[in-house]
Amino acid sequence: MELDQLRYFLKAAERGNFTRAAADLAISQPALSRSILKLEEELGQPVFERKARSVSLTEAGMLLQSRAQQVLAILEDAKAEITDDGKSGRVRVGAIPTIAPYYLPKVLQQFSEEFPKASIVVQEHTTDTLLKHCTQGEVDLAILALPVPAKYVEVEELFEEELFLVLPPDHPLVEKEKIRLADVEPFPFILLDEAHCLSDNIVSFCRQRSFSPVAVERTSQLAMVQELVSLSHGVSMIPAMARKLDQTDRRVYRSLAGRKPTRKVAVVWNPYRFQSRLLKAFREHLRLDK
Repeated sequence: MELDQLRYFLKAAERGNFTRAAADLAISQPALSRSILKLEEELGQPVFERKARSVSLTEAGMLLQSRAQQVLAILEDAKAEITDDGKSGRVRVGAIPTIAPYYLPKVLQQFSEEFPKASIVVQEHTTDTLLKHCTQGEVDLAILALPVPAKYVEVEELFEEELFLVLPPDHPLVEKEKIRLADVEPFPFILLDEAHCLSDNIVSFCRQRSFSPVAVERTSQLAMVQELVSLSHGVSMIPAMARKLDQTDRRVYRSLAGRKPTRKVAVVWNPYRFQSRLLKAFREHLRLDK
């Protein structure tokens, strides 16, 4: 049994499809199929149940998946520990889409200046996917918004930021000296898809004040939310980090009066994996960059 066979097997199990798994691995689909068949011949039983357009794990496959993850994790940790000099190496960082493009560029630039021999790899995914990757060792840490619905990960809050009301320039609320949440209630909202936790933050804040925002449109990107607001499709709430980078005059940002909507940003990691000195330095850098 070869390590590449285990890697190919795990990717196929994750994707549930040989073609997509082969594309992720940058190999041909026939090569992946041959590797899996050879693995099954060695084990004497199938690890996948083949269907027309997908594959699913057999009972033997589920057992192998657990063991293969452990084997590869041990080998990766051993290599990382042996080569750990605190200055060079790779840090795999995950971040949700409403944080990655607004918060990470400055952090990565400063860290690279201090550790020029380090390599930083960034993955941008939703919270559920990043937590899965974190527990499986595919990322070393993830930057998310609280709450974090996962066990077996270490969670450290980094900072809390305000969510600003964003309006088109000609909106009737723009001229109002103080805008309260009750003033916003009659207007339609533009929100991110339900897979994004920012929408949960906004809806939860409103519902705590006996108000359920009516979402007339949903999109997968925060930048599109901002553009739709500019086109007077509705109003929304935008994190401070995104508001800070928005220099256009096509949108107006206002801080709500009274108790303000916020979100808490945290870093999570798998405490059962080896923590290199470089990784610890990166986490410390996040703490200093609050």
